[in-house]
This record gives sequence, C-alpha cells and structure tokens, in this order.
Amino acid sequence: MNKKKKISKKNIVKKTSSQKASPIEKKRANTNTVKPKSLLIGMMCCFAVFLLLIIRLAFLQFVQGSELKEAANRQQSTDRIISAKRGNIYDSTGKLLAASAAVDTISINPSKIEEENKQKVAQAFSTIFELDYNEVLEKVNSEDSVETIIKKVEQDKVDELENWMKTNEIYSGINIDEDVKRYYPYGNLASNLIGVCNTDNVGQEGIELKWNSILSGTAGKLLSLEDGNQDLLPDSNENYVPAQNGSNITLTIDANIQTIAEKYLKQACLENKCGNGGTVIIMQPSTGDILAMATYPDFDLNSPREPNADLASTWDTLSQEEQLNAMLKMWRNRAVSDTYEPGSTFKIITAAVGLEEGIVATDTANDFTCIGHEIVNGIQIDCWRSIHTHGSQTLRQALMNSCNPALIQLGRRIGAPTLYKYYDAFGLFNETGIATSGEVSSYFWDLEDVGNVELATMSFGQRFRITPIQLITAISAVANDGVLMQPRLVKEIENPDTGAITTIDSTKVRQVISKETASKLMDMLESVVEEGGGSNGQVKGYSVAGKTGTAEPDENEGSYWVASFVGIAPVQNPEVVVLLALHDPQGPNGHQGGTIAAPVVSQILSEVLPYLGIPSDDLSSGEGNNTVETITLTDVRNKTVAEAKKILENAGFTCIISGTDTSLLVTDQMPKPGTSLIKGASVNLYSAGNETRVSQQVPNLKGMSYAQARNALKAKNLNIHITGNGYVLSQDPMEGTLVEEGTVVNVTLKSVIQDSH
Repeated sequence: MNKKKKISKKNIVKKTSSQKASPIEKKRANTNTVKPKSLLIGMMCCFAVFLLLIIRLAFLQFVQGSELKEAANRQQSTDRIISAKRGNIYDSTGKLLAASAAVDTISINPSKIEEENKQKVAQAFSTIFELDYNEVLEKVNSEDSVETIIKKVEQDKVDELENWMKTNEIYSGINIDEDVKRYYPYGNLASNLIGVCNTDNVGQEGIELKWNSILSGTAGKLLSLEDGNQDLLPDSNENYVPAQNGSNITLTIDANIQTIAEKYLKQACLENKCGNGGTVIIMQPSTGDILAMATYPDFDLNSPREPNADLASTWDTLSQEEQLNAMLKMWRNRAVSDTYEPGSTFKIITAAVGLEEGIVATDTANDFTCIGHEIVNGIQIDCWRSIHTHGSQTLRQALMNSCNPALIQLGRRIGAPTLYKYYDAFGLFNETGIATSGEVSSYFWDLEDVGNVELATMSFGQRFRITPIQLITAISAVANDGVLMQPRLVKEIENPDTGAITTIDSTKVRQVISKETASKLMDMLESVVEEGGGSNGQVKGYSVAGKTGTAEPDENEGSYWVASFVGIAPVQNPEVVVLLALHDPQGPNGHQGGTIAAPVVSQILSEVLPYLGIPSDDLSSGEGNNTVETITLTDVRNKTVAEAKKILENAGFTCIISGTDTSLLVTDQMPKPGTSLIKGASVNLYSAGNETRVSQQVPNLKGMSYAQARNALKAKNLNIHITGNGYVLSQDPMEGTLVEEGTVVNVTLKSVIQDSH
C-alpha cells in the first residue's frame, strides 16, 4: 500500500507542464486576470466622480452657500412685526381725546400653506373678513415670505378665524399678531384740529400729522426658527427687538370749552344757512394758549373716510377725483389752512398803528368825516351805512360805527410803508408757527404795488387775505398789553415708559405796541360793545371789548360775504379772545357781523367765562355794596417824567403828559398820591413850564351801567370810584360840574334802576 501511494516529485512536475487546460479552466483563468489598462481607466473614472463631488460641494459651500442658507432661513424662520402703541392725546384737563385700542393683524407665510389648502384658506379669509376672493388668493399664492391679509381686526372676527382653523385643522402659515387701532372717545370733537391717521397708524392731518414722529414710536420685531409644523426648532435663538411706544401729548385745548364753541358754531351755521360753514378760535392772550379751535362742518374721527352729513347727499354723484378732493376739504382745519378777508375786525390793527405812531388820539372831536362814501382816485368807496351818514367823528366813534371812510382817512395819514411795518410786527406776513399741520400764510400786495385804492381798502380790512389764526394772534397782542405771543397747542410731552414729562413753554414773540396804546384801544373796543355796533356781543355780568366785521364779496375773486366778530373779556384783565367767522351766510337775518356773529360770541362767552371761574366785573346786576378792585396811586413827584410814566404804567395806570420833554421833573400829579384808582385809570403828570390844567364837564351818568359810566368818564380823562351794584343812581360831582382832568367821580349803583326799565 505504501508503494502505490508514493508518487515522485518528478512525475508531478512533468504532468503539470505537459497537460493542456480545459476550456472551463481557460475561461476561469481569463476571468481572474485584470489587465493594467482597464484598472487605470476604472481608477480614473472613480477619481473623476469623486472630483465632481468635491467641486459640487465646494460650489454649494462657497458659491451658493449664502443663498441656500438664506433660503433655508426663509423656510424655517418666522419674522413678525410688533406694532408700537401710538401715544395718547389728552386735553388740558386730562380728558382722553385719542387713544390706541388693542386689535389684531392677520398675515400669512404663503410658502407654509400646503398647496391643496390654498384655495380653502383664501375662501375663508374672503368670507370672514369680507374681502375680494381673487385678491386674497393672489396673496396666498405669492412668493413673498409674508403677506398681510387685513389689519385692525376686532376680536369677534379673530375668534371666527380661530374656530375655522380648529375645525379644518389648518394652522400652518396663518399668523394672528397683536396690533393697535386709533380710537377717539369723543367722535367729532375737535376733529379738524386732531386730524386723522391712515390704516398704518401714520398721521395724515392735523395734530396726528404734525406730531407723528412723537406719537408713533418705533415698531419692534420677533424673528424665530420653526419646523414645517410651526414648532420652534430646539436650540434656535429668538431675535426679539421690543417696540418703543409713542409719547403722549397734552394739548392746551379744554374739551369743555371746545364743546361750547362747537355747539354754538354749528347752531349759527345752520340758522344762518352758511354755504361755506364757519370757524371759531378761543385764545388766552397772556400765554397764546388755544383753548378751542373748531370748524364746521366737521366729521367723525372714528370713521374719517365716510362723508359727513354735508357731503352724503351728493357723494354718489361725484367722480372718484371729486370725492377725494371733497374728503380732503372735509378734513381741512380752515382756522389755519384757509385765508379770508377779515373785514372791519381788521380796523383794530389800523387804529393800533395810528395810536402808536401818534397820528391819532382816541377822542379828538371832528377828527374824521363821513358823508357816506370816500372818493379815491375817482372811485367811490361806500360806507356800509351809505344812506344815513356818520358825519363828524372821533376815532372812538369811528370804531363804534365801524365807519369805512374814517378808517380810509386814517390809513391815508399813516401811509402804506408804516402800515406794512406794523403788519410785519403783528406777524401778519408769516405763518404763526402753530403746532398743527396745513398752516398757510397771508396774501398781501407787494408794497410797491400798493396804490391809493389798495391803501384805502386795506385800511378797513378788505382786498387782502389772512388766516383766522393770524388775526386772532394779532388781536390777542392788543389784549396782552401789546405783547405778541406765539399760539400754543401742545404744552406737555410724556414718555409713557419712563414717566418723564417735557414741558413746552409759552413763547413771547415781541412787543408790538406800547402798553399805553393797547390800553387806549381796549377802552375804545369796550365802547364798541357797550354803545356801538357790537352791542349784541354784550355778556351779562362781564365787561367785553370787541369789533364787528362784514367782508363783502369781491366779484373778481368769486368770493362771498363773511360775517365775523371778535370779543375780548374781561376788559381790565383779559382772559379770553374769541374770533368767530361765518362764511357765505344766506339766512333771513342777513350777513352783518354785528347781527349774526356778535350774538354767537356772546353765547360762547356767557358759558366760558363762568366755567373758567372768572369773577364778574360789570356790577350791573346783583345786590350789596361791592366795589371793584382798586390800586393806590404812588407819589411820582420829583421823579423825571420818563421815570414816573414807567412806574405808573407798570402799576396799571394810563399817563397823560403835559409837554414833550420827558427828562423834566414831575412837579404835580392828578389825582393826588394815595388816591384809590381802578386799573387803567388816567393820571395827569405836570412838569416845570407845562402846568396848564384842562377842565372837563362831568357828564350825566344816571341810569348807566358801571362799564358805560366808566367809558363816559374816561372819554373826558376823568376817573371813577364805584359803590354798589346795578345802574347809576347818583353821582358826585353832579352833571355839568367843571372839574380838572384826572378828577375822581364817585358813583353809586343800585339794582332798582334796572328793575324800572
């Protein structure tokens, strides 16, 4: 056995080398053999693919990286605006006039709304919010990251949307964000002054526009990352920028006074069928504070884009452009944005210039003559009372009669250059700078174009145009001892987050006329109301100074009648100035300012003065032995005339000086030192060589009111001491007695005189 199994190495080798391979073996050998060329090609292909991947990754990373990252952020991030709360507006007593109420804004992220839900979402929005379906669908299909569907949504609509989302299990891409809506608690009150905001809470008119940067604040923002189900991604950082709320502002307007002014303005416009409405402004002369400013017709601040009652009847007949213009006109604050011819109220300014320049005195007999008209360059300019002429007049009488020829004569004496100098000083050539939008300036002729006719009409307030705010600001300077104040509408700004308050102080512009001139003018204007054409402006229990105005139409300008009245009360210490203008009155009572405007100002003052707590100073009613407040006269003898004059005027008296040399010493004064005198009383000063005394006859005062008696005596440079209430029962010295100028006449009042009338 062992021999059979033994095989020699030689035989094995031989067989292997000589034996041929079978076909199967050949195939197997070919399969297991890889040629070097094929291997190289394979390796090169692999390398190429790998290289392409590297290039692609590099391209994505370095070329498209930022773009892809931004796209990913757009898909995953939610960017929402946090609305700032617009600041509140308060009146001077703290009443809320404008506020921001919490509402919601509905927005979408179109890319996050599933394709099969888009039409359903658009239909839901259009149904719930009453929107156009096609417009909503366009937003739902938008490629923008965020689209706003509707703003200022009330809570009931939000609840309806949330119920729909819950029922349909559709949440992705729909945002409900907190927002604010402007709200005005008093509706129409001070609408043209406060103004309106657009749907983005940006001011468009009035206070809302002028103070928009203060009221609006700065919106905040919330940026967060979410997955497809709108769940916050873990470890993502929220970027939250808080909103900065707007500041609150406090106006000088008093809502109660504003209500009074609007009530009587509306009543006057309706009763007198004023085709172009009317305006009223109430100003405190010492500070320039606007206590009320109203325009009629007004509108509802909570629905500013709905036509008011005046527009509603013709609204549908107007074109789109006409509707827009009508809406802008409805919003406009005509007290600052419209000009008009002031008429005879402007005679106050002409008289002030004449007095200040020493061209005219208050009570010079036969100073002016009225024959019913004045001929200027061959043109006849009529007095309003052309049939029954005014004849010879003093300046006081000319104002009481509102005589055009007298003021034409005064304007001629003054001359255009001097008038223009004072117009500029009174601020009539420039905007007042009142802190609301839309203020315009006046329209005057260039000085070189002012001829005799222009000078004549200008002197009594016609053929030029100013704004109501310019006129009342100028007249308030007369009531403020000649000092012009800038109108003030906003007095405080409050930061709601810190509570810090910034006060806006009153601004004195300049001294326009002297205190003495202002006092003389106030005295004459009181005569206008007590005994002249402004008698309908009287207020029981109060002294009132004022002036009527009736501007007639200019056929070349297509203008209309404007009836106006300005009232100042109380006379001795003015607290309010009221200017009322009625445009295009067509009612049965005519168009004269003294007839239809003065009674309205009287009604306003009769409520405003007691509301402000201003005590009566007329003593023409009531019982008892009341006396007006008096000031003890200082001894100014042995002082220079200039020094004495300054001392007395600062104390509230009016000085009458003999002679022109103010460097001389005062040798005597009348009344004597220590006499008790009312504010505004006349004091005569005498110096060496100028001691001529003037005598006056004491007038008959019986039956007069206190104000009438005071004016009658002041016209003769006599003073008054009053006891009691009612009307003059007795006087001392008696009627007809010759007394020295400055003498004090003692007057006793009794109410029984009033009862017998």
